[in-house]
Amino acid sequence: MEQKYSLLSHNTFGIDVSAARFLEYASVDELHRLIDSGQVTSPYLHIGGGSNLLFTKDYEGTVLHSRIEGVEVADETDDEIVVRVGAGVVWDDFVDYCVKHNWYGAENLSLIPGEVGASAVQNIGAYGVEVKDLIVRVETLNIEGKERVYDISECGYSYRDSIFKRPANKSVFVTYVSFKLSKKEYYTLDYGTIRRELEKYPMVTLETVRRVIIAIREEKLPDPRVMGNAGSFFMNPIVSRIKFEALQEEYPHMPFYEIDADRIKIPAGWMIDQCGWKGKALGPAAVHDKQALVLVNRGGARGADVMALSDAVRASVREKFGIDIHPEVNFI
Repeated sequence: MEQKYSLLSHNTFGIDVSAARFLEYASVDELHRLIDSGQVTSPYLHIGGGSNLLFTKDYEGTVLHSRIEGVEVADETDDEIVVRVGAGVVWDDFVDYCVKHNWYGAENLSLIPGEVGASAVQNIGAYGVEVKDLIVRVETLNIEGKERVYDISECGYSYRDSIFKRPANKSVFVTYVSFKLSKKEYYTLDYGTIRRELEKYPMVTLETVRRVIIAIREEKLPDPRVMGNAGSFFMNPIVSRIKFEALQEEYPHMPFYEIDADRIKIPAGWMIDQCGWKGKALGPAAVHDKQALVLVNRGGARGADVMALSDAVRASVREKFGIDIHPEVNFI
């Protein structure tokens, strides 16, 4: 255990805060020992790569972080493979591993920051794929030392949400996630500019799709090592078809994605841009000049600075479109 531990390297926003206590563990047995010995004292917070957190002040409690590594084959057929992955594995390292082994399914999630355990909590997604499409089961250990395996049907997955995000499950720590991937060639390409970018390559392969996804992300999203950010700050709102059609009359060129017959998803970044926020700042926090969905730390920002910017952006969107956009980032 470390006391008064700086969390600067554990959050991609680059907020300089500390935790009263910090614990890391490299196995389920080690986490059991930490719990049984009473070292995990309340309040506590389990973090992954810190890519979806905004610390608003020092954390006066225990921060836990998994370093459970490993990728092992759990099951395999001629067509599919199931791999069990440690929660502490860096997500993009796992995607790279899949691509190198010719396993299809995860490539569109390339370069998403964070770790495997957090991917299952957040239900990360990008370019037409969500991680729930790949997950088979999630292994956990709770604060009472009880292990439980959640089948995919028990995880309550929806857009950027899962049962693990419920306040009642704050005491549940993800230890391993099992993913089912295809050994047969298939791609998800009908999203954004993927197909157009693939025209630059002589053929479509797992490697070229990964390269294209990485290039698109790097073009739109700032590197958190250079400029602090948490990727997409807001979730794209889902509205009724009636609401959408009323807005479409006023904004005929508004982009959208159909969820089903009654629900439409509208890109929050487009609405923020229409409100004139792209590239604008409030103090040391700003809206990124290339992607309005991203809030950035221009240097020395506190959590309160980012929160103030978030509130101002949300108020503008609410006033102009009558839609309340919600942060994807968790405020701590």
